[in-house]
Amino acid sequence: MTRERGLAISPSCVWRWVQAYGPELDKRCRPHLKATNRSWRLDETYVKVKGQERFLYRAVDSSGQTIDFLLTAKRDTAAAKRFYQRGMANPVNSLPRVINVDKNRAYPAAVDELNKDGAIPRRCKLLQCKYLNNVVEQDHRNVKCRTWLAKGYGWVRTAWRTLRGIEAMHMIRKGRVRRAGKGDVVAQVKFISKIFGLAA
Repeated sequence: MTRERGLAISPSCVWRWVQAYGPELDKRCRPHLKATNRSWRLDETYVKVKGQERFLYRAVDSSGQTIDFLLTAKRDTAAAKRFYQRGMANPVNSLPRVINVDKNRAYPAAVDELNKDGAIPRRCKLLQCKYLNNVVEQDHRNVKCRTWLAKGYGWVRTAWRTLRGIEAMHMIRKGRVRRAGKGDVVAQVKFISKIFGLAA
């Protein structure tokens, strides 16, 4: 695109744009998200930061719409609890009726703690059914193919800022934004222009 316009832009310049506009895009698009359904699918994948694995928690509903995401250093009960709380903190996300997870023991422990605190409805069921998580595992691919291009990140902060931009664009492409349906590229471009106050 830049070559077509006769522009010479260095990779470091693009990196700075991503660091500045990725989190801003995530922040600005959240008020425009459609509500999710009440059937959640949770899973985690990993991202390399300084040669070490960091865990990217991700949740989608049964239709594949992104609920939320979180990058953590550990894969434990505290991280799972923090992720649940983050997903439920967004008023656009419906409180779960059922949560499907893998065999990670941190998830049931986190749900038990949140039940005691009254943060999760008592009627909410926790399932550990492998095939139901295929939706979120397939959804990881779109994010992983973009993080793979980075060949790892140097700092957690830069990884998190980049991931926020990647996930925000992924939500927009999937049609989670109001009045910008899946596959409607023109409407998606207009939406991004609108939230940044640009001429369409």
